[in-house]
Amino acid sequence: MSQTIAPRVRTLLLLLLAVTGALLAGSAPVSAHAALTASDPQQGSVVKEAPAQVSLTFSEGVAMSDGSVRVLDPKGKRVDTGKTSEQGTNTYSVKLHSGLPDGTFTVTYQVVSADSHPVSGAFTFSIGAPSTTSVSVSDQEAGGGVVGWLYGFARYLSYAGFILLVGGAAFVLACWQRGTGERSVQRLVVSGWLALTGATLAMLLLRGSYTGSGKVGDIFDLTLLSDVLQTKTGAALVSRLLLLAAGALFIAVLFGAYEKREDDEEKGDLTFGLAIGGFVVAAGLAATWAMAEHASTGIQTGISMPVDVLHLLAVAVWLGGLSTLLVALYRAPSIEPAVVRRFSRIAFGSVAVLAATGIYQSWRQLGSWSAFTGTSYGQLLLVKIGLVVVLVGIAWISRRWTARLSQAPAAKAVKTSAATPVKATAKTSAKASAKASAKTSAKASAKTSAATSEEEDRESEDEKEPAAAPAGSGDGKRATQLARQRAAVATARDKRLRDADPLRSGLRRSVLAEAGVAVVLLAVTTVLTSTEPGRTVEEAEAATAATSQEATGALAVDIPFDTGGKDGKGLARVEIDPARVGGNDMHVYVQRPNGKAFDIPEVKVSFTLKAKDIGPLPVVPDRIATGHWTASGVQIPMAGNWAIAVTVRTSDIDQVTVDKNAQIG
Repeated sequence: MSQTIAPRVRTLLLLLLAVTGALLAGSAPVSAHAALTASDPQQGSVVKEAPAQVSLTFSEGVAMSDGSVRVLDPKGKRVDTGKTSEQGTNTYSVKLHSGLPDGTFTVTYQVVSADSHPVSGAFTFSIGAPSTTSVSVSDQEAGGGVVGWLYGFARYLSYAGFILLVGGAAFVLACWQRGTGERSVQRLVVSGWLALTGATLAMLLLRGSYTGSGKVGDIFDLTLLSDVLQTKTGAALVSRLLLLAAGALFIAVLFGAYEKREDDEEKGDLTFGLAIGGFVVAAGLAATWAMAEHASTGIQTGISMPVDVLHLLAVAVWLGGLSTLLVALYRAPSIEPAVVRRFSRIAFGSVAVLAATGIYQSWRQLGSWSAFTGTSYGQLLLVKIGLVVVLVGIAWISRRWTARLSQAPAAKAVKTSAATPVKATAKTSAKASAKASAKTSAKASAKTSAATSEEEDRESEDEKEPAAAPAGSGDGKRATQLARQRAAVATARDKRLRDADPLRSGLRRSVLAEAGVAVVLLAVTTVLTSTEPGRTVEEAEAATAATSQEATGALAVDIPFDTGGKDGKGLARVEIDPARVGGNDMHVYVQRPNGKAFDIPEVKVSFTLKAKDIGPLPVVPDRIATGHWTASGVQIPMAGNWAIAVTVRTSDIDQVTVDKNAQIG
């Protein structure tokens, strides 16, 4: 039996690692729920006098400590006091030293959003006039690197452990109470508890470095751990550990005292108590995610958090029960068709809850149809929806196999699913050996030899009935060995009978396919929970554009590009101030897909007014900082709908020209 299931288990494990690694390592560093919507001085602006402070405004409240915001002069020296303070709604500031020289200054920030994800970024402003700067902002995004990958993998394990723990226990209590005595089921549920507990402890240790320096050496920094415990996420993780302690007691009762109860009335009372207690623990565990992540921020938090708890519980009951059913079909001696039918009905209800809560969550996190295709969150959500549709389709096939299994003749069902208990075989083998030893040696040997030869003709070598102990041996060890051999033979025979049942085999294949899709679905969900919601992306872009327009009347145009080479994707932002006929100042910001400044060798811009057959008018801006190019005195001769073309070169051979129309003047 173990030889048959091992390849399938290894395949699922490899699939889990491959998909998780591809999604966590291949995805961009976390783009969190909070976004910078305004700053004073503004990004790229030129001020006549040195400001007394720098202020940052975010789309939501953030956690900020001293040193979270740094201001560097053109030589890379810090010119801020290091003390940050809150100035208003979602606005934070840091004081600057007096007597600052003219030139270009770089502002870097690293904070933690309300939904627990780290946020970092940088921008420049100039005093007097722009200048060159020696500051080079690292491409390392907060939440990335080795620590970011480890934290993401721990998040995946925590979700997987929660599903196995809650779903496995629910399957046993609601569908298959006899399963409490199955070792394979016990190991599955306990493995879920261990995975969730280990992942939670790992996240507590990794959290300080994950939201801070990103260094592996800071994982065991007790000072950082103390700081983490004072945050909302730290409190949620500690609460999860306390609930897991109660979960350990629940598991001990479920697979201990409950399994040994024989009185139906007592067992019924204990079932009710375990169901109530288990639901409280499971809902509490789900709430530790809902209260610290996306559901706890944004609009309608009073509704979204309970909905998120229901969503997580429905996922656990469906996918966790599916995993338990898969283990039972492969490892349990028998499983009644009524159990499969009961789980099928529960799974259908779970899918209905998932659909209802998922629609609400999608509306809340996206906000518009365009966010489905225009944001990373929407694109990942489309992938998740597709996987759920595939999973439901396979589940429908499983329901058909379940219906056929339940309609099978009783005699056939008994023949194919009933198994000889191993314990009973072990108890009777010693008696059989003793009786066999009482026979005379010559006559018994002849009969045993003939029986053995006849047995070899009927069965394969590994399923032969072992011979009895020699007469007069009285050897206890030999009797024990015979008991084990008889048990192994009985197990092999029962397995062969189960595998010969086409109905059970078909159900096993469909459930195995469901489990494989569920592995991929869980990995996509893990990445989705770490991605900035589409509603936040669009609101932040709108707020940034509105603030820029109100403050200066400048025109800002965002043009995505892809040179086709390695690391060739990004965004070119062209700002024209004051966007009128005559001379204008132009700034070009080149960013990576994650919003980080993109250091490229060359940028060119041209303006064309096709309606009047003017242009192209070329402009070659000067590089003043990483990803920041500027030009002064850009002449716009006439008002109209101008085509702004940007040529971006990311390497010696990779170059592309992209354009976009905008009204100037």
